[in-house]
Amino acid sequence: MDGSCLNFSNPIRDAIPRIRFAPSSNNLLISSWDSTLRLYDVDECVLRLEAPIQGGALLDCCFESESVALSADSDGSIFRYDMHLGNSKAIGNHDDLATCIEYSEETCKIVTAGWDKKVKFWDARSVSCYDCLGNLGVEVESMSVSGFNLMVALKSSVHLYDLRYLDGSVQSKEFFMDIHIKCVRSNLDLEGFAVGSVDGKVVLDYLAQSSSKNEGYAFRCHPKDKNGKRHLVAVNDIAFSPSICGVLVTGDNEGHASIWDVLSRKRLLELPRYPNSVASLAYNHDGQLLAVASSHTYQEANEREENPQIFMHHMDDRHIKSVPAS
Repeated sequence: MDGSCLNFSNPIRDAIPRIRFAPSSNNLLISSWDSTLRLYDVDECVLRLEAPIQGGALLDCCFESESVALSADSDGSIFRYDMHLGNSKAIGNHDDLATCIEYSEETCKIVTAGWDKKVKFWDARSVSCYDCLGNLGVEVESMSVSGFNLMVALKSSVHLYDLRYLDGSVQSKEFFMDIHIKCVRSNLDLEGFAVGSVDGKVVLDYLAQSSSKNEGYAFRCHPKDKNGKRHLVAVNDIAFSPSICGVLVTGDNEGHASIWDVLSRKRLLELPRYPNSVASLAYNHDGQLLAVASSHTYQEANEREENPQIFMHHMDDRHIKSVPAS
């Protein structure tokens, strides 16, 4: 299955914003603009769930557990799915597009954000909203949770919160001057996070700079072309390997994906170019599988709006052997 494409009897009919692997299995959760949540069993090559929703596009999804999934919808709705029983329930909503959803196992919190400039917190046990950060000032397009840490991307900065003390101090870090952050992804093992910008740059930073032997730094995902110009292409997603500390993969809007060792500051491998934009990336729980969603993203006027595809790669020694970075 090295780079093979997953087969769907009914093709996914619209863009894929997000894919996620389950906490301890090789079940892949897929959200789509066609208002359908899908669960694909990668081991058996079988579609286990196809749940259409009466509403907007599914802009994000995540697992609460192996049998429960969550989605954020373009009409603002937050849905919860019991995949064993095959039913779904709307647990609340945002006042505008709900763009991001995460689950914190440590606190049993569901965290959502959207274009209403709010981050909401829901108790997964009572399925009720009990707190809200409503003074953000700008729309939220990306966020990430690892342990007790919540990172929220707001234009060119990232706000850092402690999920245990939401009324406490907020740390803000500015990474780019007037250049929007496209994605933020955190990693508990590295005790840090990475942000990708709309102009092809990635910044690695640490949660506790003084306790780390490494300093944060920035790099571009693609080298200069023959004319000496840089590729100003959005970094759509970043995924950290759960098995090798410091290894991550980046995917951009021109269909390129590269694997990096950010501790040694080297590019390890550039994967074959995908037929469409790399919209989302996901490692499975043990880091042996990497899923890549190749899909239009509605960022460019000339994008090919073809049916999206999901490619699966086995990660082995070939993918972690260091080669000189470009």
